[in-house]
Amino acid sequence: MLEFPYLEQIRRSYDAVAADYARSVKDPAELDALSRAVLGAFAELVTSSGLGPTADVGCGPGKVTAYLAGLGVSAFGVDLSPRMIELARAAHPELCFEVGSMTGLERGDGELGGILAFYSTHHLPSESLPGAFAEFHRALAPGGHLLVVTRVGDDGHQRLTHGYGGPSATFDCYRLPADRIAELLERAGFVITGRTLQEPGEGAKRPVAGFIAHKPEAAPQG
Repeated sequence: MLEFPYLEQIRRSYDAVAADYARSVKDPAELDALSRAVLGAFAELVTSSGLGPTADVGCGPGKVTAYLAGLGVSAFGVDLSPRMIELARAAHPELCFEVGSMTGLERGDGELGGILAFYSTHHLPSESLPGAFAEFHRALAPGGHLLVVTRVGDDGHQRLTHGYGGPSATFDCYRLPADRIAELLERAGFVITGRTLQEPGEGAKRPVAGFIAHKPEAAPQG
C-alpha cells in the first residue's frame, strides 16, 4: 500500500489505461513550439550545471524522459504505475525507469541536478503540493533546477471517469491558479526564474502554466 490512499488510486487508474495512454499521448517533438522551447531551456540549464541526474517524475511511458536524453540530459523516469514503467523500459531500454512517487523520491539529499514534473502534479490534492515541492527541494542539489508544467485554473477538484480507453479508470485533477502554484514553490524554498502561461488552443480546454525554478546555492560560511 502506498503512503497516501490517493496515490493508490492514481496507480490503479494509470495501470488500467497504460497501453491506450502510451498510444495516444504525443511525442514531445510533436508538441507546440512553446512547450518544446520550455523543455529545451530546462535541458540547457541542467546540462550546463552538471550537478547530477535529472528525474522525470510522473514519466508515464517515458517519452519525455527520452526527449530530454536526446537533448543531452542524464535523465531517468519515475512513475507510480508499474505498467507505465514496463512500457517505458520496453520502448527505451537504454534509459533507467523506476516505480516510485514524487512525494517520496528514493534519492539522497541534494543528489539530483534537475527535476521535471510535466503534467503530473495536477493529480495531487492541493494540500499535498507543499509536501511534494518540499521533497523536490530536498532531493535537488543547491543550484539544481526544477521545471513544473501543469494545467491551471480556478475550478479546484474535478473527477474524470472517461479517458484513455473508456471508463476503466478514475482520475482526480486539481487545478490551482498559477499565482498560487508560484507561491507554494517559493514557500518550499525555490527561486522562480521563469514563468509561461499558454492560453487554450488547438483542442486544449484549459490554460497551461510552466515554472522554471532553482534551489538556491548555500550561502558561504563566515
